[in-house]
Amino acid sequence: MNKVPKLLIFIGLFSIFSYAQQDAQYTQYMYNTIVVNPAYAGSRETMNINALYRAQWIGLDGAPRTMTLAGHTPLSNENIGLGVSLMRDEIWIQTQTHFNIDFSYTIKTDSLGKLAFGLKAGGNFLNLDYSRTNPEDPSEPDFLQNVDNRFYPNIGFGLYYYTEKFYIGYSAPSLLRTRYYANEDGAESYVAQERINHYLISGYVFDINPSLKFKPAVLLKAVSGAPLQVDTSANFLFNEKLTVGVAYRWSAAMSGLVGFQLTDKLMIGYAYDWETSKLNNYNSGSHELFLRFEFDLISDDVFISPRFF
Repeated sequence: MNKVPKLLIFIGLFSIFSYAQQDAQYTQYMYNTIVVNPAYAGSRETMNINALYRAQWIGLDGAPRTMTLAGHTPLSNENIGLGVSLMRDEIWIQTQTHFNIDFSYTIKTDSLGKLAFGLKAGGNFLNLDYSRTNPEDPSEPDFLQNVDNRFYPNIGFGLYYYTEKFYIGYSAPSLLRTRYYANEDGAESYVAQERINHYLISGYVFDINPSLKFKPAVLLKAVSGAPLQVDTSANFLFNEKLTVGVAYRWSAAMSGLVGFQLTDKLMIGYAYDWETSKLNNYNSGSHELFLRFEFDLISDDVFISPRFF
């Protein structure tokens, strides 16, 4: 690929991710809720460790790659939850590594439901390697000065209400309006400014029969200056073991999802996205692999939450 189209691809990718979807996107967000909503910490009532790898737009040079590792658990005081998440996001010459700690406090609202309040704190390290652009004139710009492990702090918050069959949550996982690539001397020049991403998630579990559950769910994501992102999904759970579903990201992609409870403690999931936008002409879809491991810290007995979320 020659230099000009490569740079144009970066500009396009960067504009998408800097303004329309600054936070990494996931098809299996329903299993990775802790990354976007700190109030989810401890809600499954077990120690929960999950890992996710997403390879987006296969075949497109410089396309996003995202890796996350997260864990959360209730503490001895069951009203308090604690979580930790690590995420690495790569987009061509840009790499960001995010580290966050999540804290939640849960209260019972009635005999059926609980409401959790969550706080997120941490930051991310930014690296930018302009040497990968192979510029015609490497002496040209300040624009071509590499960025090495520049640190940006982060705070966020969330709310999460849930029962055994229903959940709804709102979160803003990054509240600081960080100016990325600003000059080190404090000048006002910058390439992009972080904008607050607002998330609203909800879902409901229907018991079709004793061996089959059905869960429709939705995620709404809003950020100033970009169209509203709407993700809808429908998943079926067979015999508490096999999950099969479909998802649709409005004006972007269709997805197929499958998951299997390998053991009482270990679950694996996979999703494939088919692009429905013009990007479909330049890539062969996106792959996402997910692992979840759960165990009870208090007793030796295996405990698996009966909730389908």
